[in-house]
Amino acid sequence: MRGLHRLRHSLLVALVASAACIPDVEPNVFTLPRCNEVEPDCGPEGKESCCADAEVLGGTFNRINDPQYPAAIADFRLDRFEVTVGRFRHFVAGYPQNKPRKGEGAHPLIAESGWNTEWDVELPKDRAELEMQLECDANFRTWTEAPGANEALPINCVSFYLAFAFCAWDEGRLPTEAEWNYAAAGGNAHMPYPWGSAGPDDSLAVYGCDTSTTVCLLPRVGSKSPAGDGRWKHADLSGSLAEWLLDFHGDMAAQCDNCANLANAALGREVRGGDFAHPAEQLITTHRIGFLPEDRFTFAGFRCARDD
Repeated sequence: MRGLHRLRHSLLVALVASAACIPDVEPNVFTLPRCNEVEPDCGPEGKESCCADAEVLGGTFNRINDPQYPAAIADFRLDRFEVTVGRFRHFVAGYPQNKPRKGEGAHPLIAESGWNTEWDVELPKDRAELEMQLECDANFRTWTEAPGANEALPINCVSFYLAFAFCAWDEGRLPTEAEWNYAAAGGNAHMPYPWGSAGPDDSLAVYGCDTSTTVCLLPRVGSKSPAGDGRWKHADLSGSLAEWLLDFHGDMAAQCDNCANLANAALGREVRGGDFAHPAEQLITTHRIGFLPEDRFTFAGFRCARDD
């Protein structure tokens, strides 16, 4: 399957190159594995594949827009949308037989970045326990026992471990903090928001719900597209749900060549992007925060990365 994707990619690149230069803001979009039965009901009109991904063209940039933290990023692919309830439902249907094996879901350029069998105990023991965990909040969870109106909503109530396991099953991996930051800031454009320099409003991002007084309904993924998209056409990099990343939260290395912080567990795993239940201040591409990897929140989800 991935070989077919690479062949299609090579042919499309050759065709475009023969006619004009290749624009870095209009990536080719393909359908991901494990998605044959996922309905194409994402995006602003509910007609796009929820399983689209798009290439991020690598380069150098400053993490958190700070010259003290330069980084080099190789080309990679990143889900256009946050993983939806409909996509996640197929993972649930095959659970627990589809739990990851040792080393799966690794970044090919980062040693010891794959699944650690010591994490097995952090996963639900069976499908019933998994579904119970997905019901972490009566008002704001997106999971439903049976398919329905929530299939194009982003899946929430997932731990770091479940997010990692899904991406490994889906023939991908969690993005690193540097990769996510690169995609969200538009690489060396160093944008404060994925869409540019304009401050957020309701046309650009899903954010700012006061969940202490209001039951807020999350819209389908990509509802603010294309206005709120990043440079490489990724939707909801700010707002909707915050996103689990591979790294531990903490001090960043001064130099980064396709790096990830895998050494310091004290401050939890990195979560980026702001969300529907927090204010605009958290939507900026420099905002960093960590949570315990076993935690499950209605405001946190994920998307997966891949390598050609």
